[in-house]
Amino acid sequence: MCISVFLWQAHPLYPFLLLLNRDEYHDRPTEPLKWWEGGQILGGKDVTGGGTWLASSRYGRVAFVTNVRQVTQISAAKSRGDLPIRFLQSNKTPMEFAEEIRSEADQFNGFNLIIADIVSMNMVYVTNRLKGDSCYMTEVAPGVHVLSNACLDTPWPKAQRLEHGFKDLLDEYGVGQIPINEMVDKLMGNTVKDDISMLPNIYTPEFEYQMSSVFVNTVFAERRYGTRSTSALAVKVNGEVFFYEKHLENDLWKEQTESYMIEKNDE
Repeated sequence: MCISVFLWQAHPLYPFLLLLNRDEYHDRPTEPLKWWEGGQILGGKDVTGGGTWLASSRYGRVAFVTNVRQVTQISAAKSRGDLPIRFLQSNKTPMEFAEEIRSEADQFNGFNLIIADIVSMNMVYVTNRLKGDSCYMTEVAPGVHVLSNACLDTPWPKAQRLEHGFKDLLDEYGVGQIPINEMVDKLMGNTVKDDISMLPNIYTPEFEYQMSSVFVNTVFAERRYGTRSTSALAVKVNGEVFFYEKHLENDLWKEQTESYMIEKNDE
């Protein structure tokens, strides 16, 4: 489970700004934010599946994925974490890539995928669980959006809390420089939970109640589960990328930041 809020083409300085919490079992092997082999892709890595939940490339491409809350699962499904990497490694436009995965979308468990090319200012949302198991894709409109474990901008209470807090801070900061780390601290550690009557009722009330906060910290089946990392990815109009991650390692929170300029892809 993950939750994210992002700003797209609606700020004079930041064409793209994303905050994201990754929720996962604490014993699932994970590598923190770093440049992958070859130095072209930047992100954390899910060691078990080999993919990622959020990554960017030197050429101005960004991708992130969340799972969809559903009862039925495919036992031998393809890894959803491969989708962001495949997009970042390709030269296809976001819509072309979305069309490419349409034919295999039913081989994945439920996913929400955001893929964007910052250089051409194209962003596409793809999901295989909007209407039954069919694959749905659409361009993302400018503005503020929230993505959790239902379709884009589904008004779950935790998503609405995050969206409202994000918009309030944007209004407070105005049109200039945004203190990204301050925004992370104010929004992504929120542990407020929903009233039982407001839960989606997909899983058991006990499970959904524990998952109803922006920041999650709980135990399921004697395994610790919750927010393993918080990320912020900001792109300025001049092509400067700021990628921040705070991740939990041996019960200690560690931070790292990478900054780079978007390069022109001549291929």
